[in-house]
Amino acid sequence: MTLSQEQLKSIENNIVQLLREQVGPIIKEQSGKYLTVYDDKANQVDLVTKSDKNIEFIIKGKLKELYPDFLFVGEEEYVPGETEISREPTFIVDPIDGTTNFIHGFPYSCCSIGLAVGGKSVMGAIFNPHLDQLFHASKGNGAYVNDQKIDVANRPLTLQKSVFGLEGGADRADSPGSNFDIKMATYKNLLSDKGGFIHGFRSLGSAAMNVCYTALGIFDGYWEGGCWAWDVCAGWCILEECGGVMIGGNKGEWEIGIDRRVYFAIRGGCSKEEQKQFAQDFWNQTTGDLKY
Repeated sequence: MTLSQEQLKSIENNIVQLLREQVGPIIKEQSGKYLTVYDDKANQVDLVTKSDKNIEFIIKGKLKELYPDFLFVGEEEYVPGETEISREPTFIVDPIDGTTNFIHGFPYSCCSIGLAVGGKSVMGAIFNPHLDQLFHASKGNGAYVNDQKIDVANRPLTLQKSVFGLEGGADRADSPGSNFDIKMATYKNLLSDKGGFIHGFRSLGSAAMNVCYTALGIFDGYWEGGCWAWDVCAGWCILEECGGVMIGGNKGEWEIGIDRRVYFAIRGGCSKEEQKQFAQDFWNQTTGDLKY
């Protein structure tokens, strides 16, 4: 199924309304109230609350009402080895991205609702109600934050003068050659005066927010391994509508699927040649391939 720009804009508007009126108020009101009441998922730093499950239930119900023929993939309903992303129109949803932030009351949790068609992100909306930041975009229709069109200022893109979004992640098995070891060694290379010597990095604790801040041009790049399609689907469209690109986090991966799990977002406001050189210079600082 192919969706026109007009259809995508209509879907975008409906999702924005859903986030503002139903989802955002729940996240804002319940943030910080689960410090002692939550469940572990993969391990003791991969967490979930009743709010995650409740919000996903609300979103799924509304989307099924509005778009009964579209498929749905949500983080809380995901079944390893069974859940797949179809090429048919599929909503890909993270009810609360940044659950650890949500539990601790740190104001960088959000809801992320993306739409993929043919395995490509074509619409995305991400709402952080704590900061009242609602990012939204659809393919060919531009990207917005709080209904104001995003216009990324043109400026040079170089590794040494960059600020990155980087995260520790939930996979912290510490052994030589592990994903955690590769991440930490790469971070050292990026920061070292003998390596990339970047200006610095920031950890927002939310993949969706990291992609949005890269889309805005606040971050020059965001590198992550271990997150999922629901973490990046919505932000991917927003990033591309701002002139940015999403490629693979491992060397030479210029084209990746939405469920690749190793991602590298690069801002716009520069030429495609600069983005390619930035990717090459970054990959030169990595110490191995991340595998999930």
